Amino acid sequence: MANIKSAKKRILVNRTKAERNKAIKSGVKTAIKKVHAAIEANDKEAAAKALIAATSTIDKAASKGVYHKNTVSRKVSRLAQAVNKMA
Repeated sequence: MANIKSAKKRILVNRTKAERNKAIKSGVKTAIKKVHAAIEANDKEAAAKALIAATSTIDKAASKGVYHKNTVSRKVSRLAQAVNKMA
């Protein structure tokens, strides 16, 4: 354990941020799974709605700095491509 006050604070702040990032990443994964589930069920409407929700969730994660913008772009692109292949 750190002895210096500022180091103790960094530990607490880092722990808080890690928990927040973990929650956001978990939400992104859940949104992606919902899109894939709709695709598996062959439900075009549900897949389109889930894609919009997932895109929003992923973009919010990027704005919070959880994911790099290129990672976000790749995730959204792959989801959109998967939904468009259904047609």
